[in-house]
Amino acid sequence: MSLLKPALPALVIAAAVFPSQFANAQDMASDTPPFGEFSANVGVYTDYIYRGISQTDEGPAIQGGFDWAHDSGLYAGVWGSNVDFNDGDEANIEIDYYAGFANSFEGFHYDVSGIYYSYPGAADALDYDFFEVAGALGYDFGVADVTGSVAWSPDFFGGIGDAVYYKGEVAVPLPYGFGIDGHVGHQDFDNAAAVDYTDWSVGLTYAVWGFDLDLRYYDTDLSSTACADGCDERVVFGISRSF
Repeated sequence: MSLLKPALPALVIAAAVFPSQFANAQDMASDTPPFGEFSANVGVYTDYIYRGISQTDEGPAIQGGFDWAHDSGLYAGVWGSNVDFNDGDEANIEIDYYAGFANSFEGFHYDVSGIYYSYPGAADALDYDFFEVAGALGYDFGVADVTGSVAWSPDFFGGIGDAVYYKGEVAVPLPYGFGIDGHVGHQDFDNAAAVDYTDWSVGLTYAVWGFDLDLRYYDTDLSSTACADGCDERVVFGISRSF
């Protein structure tokens, strides 16, 4: 992962968009058996981008997870990906555990969740593991779905302390299995030594033969002095499938 500041060698913006477990949980909860329903997902990507920053040193990523969803709106899951933070191979895998409640009503949809990001193999002194809680509220206008969300961690990746991430998203369905979506997010750190920044993306999606194809452009406003590598503009392609 890229360093946000030379003075903060442990600070790397970590972990998944990762794939949209939270959004998927809302869909799965709409029509599931009384005991809930299990599903799995797997994907291959040319890069793993989290909040605008590469988590794999701009290399490819293999990702996958398992989910459980209940008709009440409750859901839980686990998700993993390879990572490369240029830290001497202290961490080469990320495993995330999450749970929440998602539902919809007359066009509105909401999601309240918690997620624990873990990096097995990383030295305890790096303080990579962290916990985050998030809330999202959106509305489906038919021609477009608009969502706003906030995520907060009391002690973010690298032991940086209090951090808040704000995000706005718009998704527009298109004919013939296509879709287009974009987001703008802002990462805010309470620690004055860390660099606050804004990231954005726009992507084209296509569903065919049970596979989801995703072509996406990412960028941030981080300067080369604030971020050593992995924060500049890039295009990422991915193929995923859910079971």
